[in-house]
Amino acid sequence: MKLIIAIIKPFKLDEVREALTEIGVAGMTVTEVKGFGRQKGQTEIYRGAEYSTNMVPKIKIEVVCAADLAAKVVESIQASANTGAIGDGKIFVLDVGQAVRIRTGETDETAL
Repeated sequence: MKLIIAIIKPFKLDEVREALTEIGVAGMTVTEVKGFGRQKGQTEIYRGAEYSTNMVPKIKIEVVCAADLAAKVVESIQASANTGAIGDGKIFVLDVGQAVRIRTGETDETAL
């Protein structure tokens, strides 16, 4: 099993969710996060005053899937989250040692 973590622009969430649903991803966890990379923050205007923030709002998506589906999940996220502009985000793939469904006690891929 693999844990795929994607950091994307907030307005791309619906497109990514639809793309993942099409390839058979049954669930995901979505978190609103803030951070910075090469964008180095941004300048915003609030009530007529310009101010600079060093943290950019992003969305973090976490998907656990079977190892043989991981490459397809990464491709789908990359294709659907891509705008071609700086700050499109990152995708990380990690190994998952065990998964347990709390309600039934099912383990590993059957728990997904």
